[in-house]
Amino acid sequence: MDLTVKFIYKTAKNQRNHYQYEVDSMIRLKGMLTNEYVRTIILLAIIIVSIAGLWFGLRAFLRTDYPLLAVASGSMEPTLNEGDLIIVQGGLDATAIVAEEGTGDVIVFHKPGNPNELIVHRAVGKWQDGDLWKFETKGDHNTHVDYWTVFETDIVGKVVWVVPYIGNIPLFVHTESGMMIIVALIVLLVALEFVIPFIRERKKPEPDQPKEETDLNMDSL
Repeated sequence: MDLTVKFIYKTAKNQRNHYQYEVDSMIRLKGMLTNEYVRTIILLAIIIVSIAGLWFGLRAFLRTDYPLLAVASGSMEPTLNEGDLIIVQGGLDATAIVAEEGTGDVIVFHKPGNPNELIVHRAVGKWQDGDLWKFETKGDHNTHVDYWTVFETDIVGKVVWVVPYIGNIPLFVHTESGMMIIVALIVLLVALEFVIPFIRERKKPEPDQPKEETDLNMDSL
C-alpha cells in the first residue's frame, strides 16, 4: 500500500513539474514575442522568406532562371529603354519563335562567345541546321544585324511584359555608389532599431530608492 501511494505521489509530482515547465516556457515565449528586437527580427525574416518565395515562384511559373531583368543599354530603343524592367517567359519551342524584321519576338539569350552576358534583341531571322534552330538578331536601335548567330540552346526566353523605369533600381544597386548607399542604409537601420534604443536604455536614471525610516530617540530634558 505504501509503495502504491508513493508511486501515485511521484507520478502526480512529475506531472505537476511538467505542467509548470510548459507554463514557464509559454511565459518566456510570450516575453520574447513582446520584445521589440525579437519582433523586428521576425518581421525581417518574414520579408526575406516572402521575397525568396516570390522569386522562386516566378522562376517556376515563367519557366526560366531569369524571370525579371533590367535593360542595361539603349540598343532596343524605342521598344525597350534603358532602365526598363522586363518580364521573361522561358520554356519556348524554337519553332514557335517569330523571327521577322520589326515584328519578331524580342528574345533574351546568352551572348555567343560570352555566355555570362545576357542580351535582349529582336529575332529577325531563323533557319534550321539539322535538328538545331539558329537565329539572327538585331537591336531595334541598331542599323545592322548582330554579327553572331544565336543557337536555340542559348535562348533564355522572350519578353512578355515591360515595366518602365523600375529596372533603374537594380542597375543602380550594382554600381559602386549604389552598393555604398545600400550598406549605409543597412547600418542606419540597425542603428535606429537596436543601437540607439540600447544606449537610451542604458542612460535611463535608476529609480530613487525609498529612504529607510529611522526612529529618533530623544532624551527628555
